[in-house]
Amino acid sequence: MDEAAAVPDGPRSADGRSRDGAGSRAPAGGPGRIEDALTDPLVEAVRDLDGYGGLVYLRSRDRRSLVLAMVTGVPRSLLKAWWRVPVGGALPMAEAYRRDETLWLPDERATMVRFPHFTAGLPYSFGSAYQPVRTGGEAVGVLVVLRSASRAPLDAETVDRALRPAERAMEDRLTAHPPGAGAAARRVEYDDEPISVRLPTSGAHPVRVGLIDWDLDSDRCTADDEALALLGIDRADYGGTIADVESRVSPDDLHELRESRHDALAGGRVRSRHFRVRDTSMGEAETGYRPVELWGHLVHAGPGSPRILVGALVDAAGGLTAAEAAERLPDGIFSLDQDGRLTYANRRCEELLDSGREELFGRYPWEVITWLRDPAYEDRYRAAMLSQEPVSFLVGHPDGSWLSFVLYPDVHGLTGRVFPTGPPTGAGQGREAGAAAAPDAAAAAPPPGPVTAARAGALYHVVQMASVLTEAVTVRDVCRAVAEQLLPAFGARELALYTVREGRMYLLWESGYPEDFLTPFEGVTLDTQLPGVHALTTRLPLFFDSPEDLSLAYPGITLDRMNAWAFLPLIASGRSVGSCILGWEAPHRFTPDERSALTALSGLAAQAMERARLYDAESAVARGLQEGLLPHRLPAVEGLRTTGRYLPGTQGMAIGGDWYDVITTGRGVALVIGDVEGHSVGAAAVMGQLRSAVHAFAASERPPQEVITHTNRLLTELESDAFATCCYIELDPGTGRALAVRAGHPPPLLRHPDGRAETLNLEGGVMLGVQPDSEYPVTALTLAPGSVLALYTDGLVERPGSDIETGIDAVRRRLSETPADSVEHLADRLVGTARRARERPDDVALLLTAYR
Repeated sequence: MDEAAAVPDGPRSADGRSRDGAGSRAPAGGPGRIEDALTDPLVEAVRDLDGYGGLVYLRSRDRRSLVLAMVTGVPRSLLKAWWRVPVGGALPMAEAYRRDETLWLPDERATMVRFPHFTAGLPYSFGSAYQPVRTGGEAVGVLVVLRSASRAPLDAETVDRALRPAERAMEDRLTAHPPGAGAAARRVEYDDEPISVRLPTSGAHPVRVGLIDWDLDSDRCTADDEALALLGIDRADYGGTIADVESRVSPDDLHELRESRHDALAGGRVRSRHFRVRDTSMGEAETGYRPVELWGHLVHAGPGSPRILVGALVDAAGGLTAAEAAERLPDGIFSLDQDGRLTYANRRCEELLDSGREELFGRYPWEVITWLRDPAYEDRYRAAMLSQEPVSFLVGHPDGSWLSFVLYPDVHGLTGRVFPTGPPTGAGQGREAGAAAAPDAAAAAPPPGPVTAARAGALYHVVQMASVLTEAVTVRDVCRAVAEQLLPAFGARELALYTVREGRMYLLWESGYPEDFLTPFEGVTLDTQLPGVHALTTRLPLFFDSPEDLSLAYPGITLDRMNAWAFLPLIASGRSVGSCILGWEAPHRFTPDERSALTALSGLAAQAMERARLYDAESAVARGLQEGLLPHRLPAVEGLRTTGRYLPGTQGMAIGGDWYDVITTGRGVALVIGDVEGHSVGAAAVMGQLRSAVHAFAASERPPQEVITHTNRLLTELESDAFATCCYIELDPGTGRALAVRAGHPPPLLRHPDGRAETLNLEGGVMLGVQPDSEYPVTALTLAPGSVLALYTDGLVERPGSDIETGIDAVRRRLSETPADSVEHLADRLVGTARRARERPDDVALLLTAYR
């Protein structure tokens, strides 16, 4: 595509150099700029999906965040709160990155259902598609395309197909960026501000400019080809005099052209002289006139030298004529650029707004005009730009009259119309100003009074933190959640969380600090002259924008490599919990909004930490019970290598009803796995009873069928209303022969020596505890040397939205594909995959036995 079609407009450092994708400096215009690799695919993705805007997020160096690297079609300022988002956040771009799959949200309703906290920060109507960006098969970022929700609906498959070309183009370009470098996936990272890229503009009305040199003494006139084309003169017919030019000018406008000589000689300049020239593009019989504009300045070297008017002829058929037409309209007409700054206003707009154009140009109208300073009116601009739909609202003028505003957006800005109207009546009374997609403004009404709502960014961070902390159970969970949210959201590099115990400060969590840097501060008393201690004891947050500010307040304090700090007290229900310390690499000016948001977030963190501390204390007994019920060490059996894993499903409290065991018998060894319904202390208690029963029956050398039959009868007699599943396999290590019994449990998996894995569809009976007289058939097996037998509970294979057979088959494939160099490694891989994949955790128990 044409290089002028998409123009990068990104930040530069003081030395005029641009940051590349790895955060290192590269010469402006050089090969190291990340926009060189991403610009064209980003613009093409917006076009292919019929969208109006696009974003590219890349992972940060520390891999904690996704950082907005490029944006097109929407103002950077509207997305300020989302320039840096946590990888683990409940956000669509983060989920697409984590899952490495395309995500399509066709409208605000779909977004609200999946990501309500994201919608709280951007409560506007738009669709959005999220496509992972990969290099070397690894996700390194996310491509986002914004689409008007009012356009024809698309299904997810169509969206995925439309984004594939751009995704492939980005992968190819990132792999080769910068030229000659290797290890592309490791190299793609970003930690700077986003770069703006302009979408292509329409070429329907290009501005034409021709250059002339007019010798005012001899009336000779030299013109370039574009100037002659504007005048309608063929170069072969051009005599090179001003008379040739005048022959093409309308007789009514000859005076304007001739006055240009007077302007130049009297003032040295010609400013916007307008005249019309004959336009014979339709043939001599259809002669019309085309408006042109002359600008220029006088060049005169001194006495005896010619006086030359160096000028430009500008085709005025586009912008000038449009502006003149706008000046004649009875309504006020204005234009805002993408960021909301005024670029044009006609005279009628000046009259209605009681503000001159010079005062408004290049500024936000709602900041200049006092009666437009209500945040609700700025929000109407955001709604128009993010929904790409017309927005209308009424505003009460200080003189008692009412003005109707209608905003018409596109990807380059918006055009506004303002006109007098009557006060709101009927159904419109009491409605909030700004009915989106309502071209008739008469139905909208002003807000009931001054709006003092928090800005979108601050609101989003508070809502997001509150959401994440509600899911954090233990103190460790809370600390991790605070670090994952605060560091990316505010661009900080270091975080330390301290708690108070017996009048001293102890470190709970740190991130980003040099090794051993915090050691001297461990256990300091509450009378120590340190900002983190003072923030806690005074219960007031402390902010330092630079090292000089910190040194002035605390002379002699040891500084690390940071250049700005926030020290936040953690206060919960009037109780001092601890302190939170944040550090920034560069000097950082804390805005009022940022100070308020950080203070509010520290309060949320304190409440969550206090709740988690109490939970940790109460769950210690439950965790001890669980550890006591599961085997601490499996018996060593010659010819077998056996290992077990238990992954609790109840978040925070590691207790449930799954168990496994290995029991030596007179005939060999019994491999047992079971699952009691429920996730509670009661389920664990029943599990302990069943494990003891199975152990006793197996040790008495009863055959497998009798072990399960007697265990079932015992469970029914307990009257616990609990049910359980179980799989019991008695194996002779000398021969590899085995007898298996299954009671409602998922079938075992067997990996053969050649790596092939199969599901053992054992004949089975009903769950334990259902019928006291149930019978359980026995299946004979033979294991070959080098085989691996896997027993597991349903938490390993169940997934929301799919059947258990699909999950079993997926685990079977992983068992076959994972190198079996050790059962320990194999068990870790299988359980680790389950931990990452599951959305609603269930208990997982796994018992692997390698037969040698």
